[in-house]
Amino acid sequence: MTARPTSVAIVGGGILGMTLARRLQASGARVTILEGATRSGGLAAPAPIGGFTWDRFYHVILRTDWYLVGLLRELGLEERLRWTSTRTGFYIDGRLHSLSSSLDFVRFPALSPIDKLRLAATVLRAASVRDWRPLEAIRATDWLRRWSGRRTVERVWLPLLRAKLGANAEQASAAFIWAIIARLYGARRSPMKRESFGYVEGGYAIILSRLEAVLKADGVECRYGGRVSRIAREGDSVTAQLEDGGNLQFDSVVLTVPCSQVAALCPQLTEVERQRLRAVTYQGMICATLLLKHSLADYYVTNITDSWVPFTGVIEMTVLVPKATFGGHALVYLPRYVTQDDPYWRRDDAAIEGEFTGALERMYAGFRSADVIASRVSRAREVLAVSTVGYSEALAPPVQTSVPQLFVVNSAQIVNGTLNINETIALAERQLPELQRRLGVAPGAAAERVGVP
Repeated sequence: MTARPTSVAIVGGGILGMTLARRLQASGARVTILEGATRSGGLAAPAPIGGFTWDRFYHVILRTDWYLVGLLRELGLEERLRWTSTRTGFYIDGRLHSLSSSLDFVRFPALSPIDKLRLAATVLRAASVRDWRPLEAIRATDWLRRWSGRRTVERVWLPLLRAKLGANAEQASAAFIWAIIARLYGARRSPMKRESFGYVEGGYAIILSRLEAVLKADGVECRYGGRVSRIAREGDSVTAQLEDGGNLQFDSVVLTVPCSQVAALCPQLTEVERQRLRAVTYQGMICATLLLKHSLADYYVTNITDSWVPFTGVIEMTVLVPKATFGGHALVYLPRYVTQDDPYWRRDDAAIEGEFTGALERMYAGFRSADVIASRVSRAREVLAVSTVGYSEALAPPVQTSVPQLFVVNSAQIVNGTLNINETIALAERQLPELQRRLGVAPGAAAERVGVP
């Protein structure tokens, strides 16, 4: 006789859940993915626009994204990875400036020479930090004022923080801004510090399709379109109740959904656990995607500090990806990061598109609303867990809950990085050993699998 493999349900079919599913299946578990949407991918899922398909939200790959590149290698997709040198724009005081090289930085008119020196020192200081924990005890604004000075914070850092975090900007710890600086600094490796970003031909639609095929070949069951409404321990098993009334039983359940959903789905959690989960502050995103007749500029990212602009950045994907991918047209993302109570959630798509295109006309002399071939507006309520002061100790959820064989692995556990696909895969690999131990399945050399140095 042989022992029955332990059955594990993973709630959430994004990159995090899919990575965990593959690793646990390889460890000897029998894994089922439960995803409420009709397909996999979560925030990385693709969407159609103007007869083409590309990522619903914008994504980019850095040369230091070892976990993501390793996964692409596993999936046989590394040969589809393309690298491009790009430029960065900065929109401040109603004008667009290049901030793509050391020379551009010297010429940048918005700051004095002393301000520039202090700003450069801040970036270099952040890039040199190896232990992020002391930074978590300091507010980002206080740390930035210490290194960059009050004027640079007011002119540059605070508008950028507010663009990313809105009213939550003053709550963020210095570890948050450190993670962003360290990641983007890693994209600049040449002597002139020019950016080098990557993408996979075909976008995340190709990656997700290949990963899903590999999962199914490995024996992972993927169930889509059946949203989970309740998780509860019943006897020796954990029951996942679906909205349609169906019940599925497993030996263990791993939740990869945001903290508020964990609290709502699991009534057997203690009140202390529920309060901790609900105390995690999430930032949402409303993102307009435009297919245009012409390019706006030659910058991949344009950072925006002027408060009248309704979106928080311009990401021109076709500076990175060839226009031929979109029939010779330009693909542009206009994200707006919003708090949970932001009135923008109540605005309809047409109003958002009208306001956003009107702002583009003011920013770019050569752009007219008639240049828009197709558009869409995508919304995600809980995108980013804000790294507040003392976050890792006070709020980051532990893997093991008080309910036996009920676990949490979600992006709120990213305490020393920023939310991106590489960090999501890294999170799965970091939490895997504890899950394997608690599930009683064979451990594996996760880092070796993904080729992490």
